[in-house]
Amino acid sequence: MLTEPLIQQLHSLRLSGMAQGLEQQQASPDSPRLDFGERLGLLIEHERAARASARLTQRLRWARLPMPAALEDLDMRTPRGLDGSVLAKLKRLDWIREHLNLLITGPTGVGKSYLACALAHAACRADLNVRCFRVPRLVDDLARAAALQKRSAFLRQLAKTDLIVLDDFGLAPVSEQTTRDLLELLDDRYDQRSTLITSQLPLETWHAQLGDPTVADAILDRLVHNSYRLNLTGESMRKKKSIHTIDPERKS
Repeated sequence: MLTEPLIQQLHSLRLSGMAQGLEQQQASPDSPRLDFGERLGLLIEHERAARASARLTQRLRWARLPMPAALEDLDMRTPRGLDGSVLAKLKRLDWIREHLNLLITGPTGVGKSYLACALAHAACRADLNVRCFRVPRLVDDLARAAALQKRSAFLRQLAKTDLIVLDDFGLAPVSEQTTRDLLELLDDRYDQRSTLITSQLPLETWHAQLGDPTVADAILDRLVHNSYRLNLTGESMRKKKSIHTIDPERKS
């Protein structure tokens, strides 16, 4: 069979990775030295890699991470109270598979959001479902879903997500409806899925921030007792970068 029709058939069967692999084999002078099994194995590996890449692209698109971040790029030289042994456990992502939560607190600029995004990116690479929200955005999305009479469907979708990241909790006052929405969301996910929250507020102030004491008790009960906690410290890394940035108009 001619190669070009075979490549077209592979594309029609949605085996684009194998089609690309076959094109590469045709262009390689080493391919004739490989037996049938070796060439077939390489084609299958091309297809597996192409599908994994497509899944990762789709997961990252759905996750909506607010910034590009990777665990490999974490700054471990700046002292921030980031325990290396705890970070090593978090990097393995077993806490997500065990349906535990992660609460990251600390002042502005110490890298809470970056660390959260880096862990979320690692989860996407591990073929896990992720969604990332700044808390005000989640409130807006819930209100929009309610207006379209799709609130229940939206909450069911979130309940099935392996990891939800809620960034910047507590920056603005939380309404009673938002508090109840958070309770419903966390109740659906309790012992079933993982939630990562970042906040500038110390954990001991979250109860007061949530308003209604009864609902606050219920939220924290589902969130805190089965969680890892990181309290980052130190000066703002943004401030340090600003200090070390060279003014292009400044003369040496």
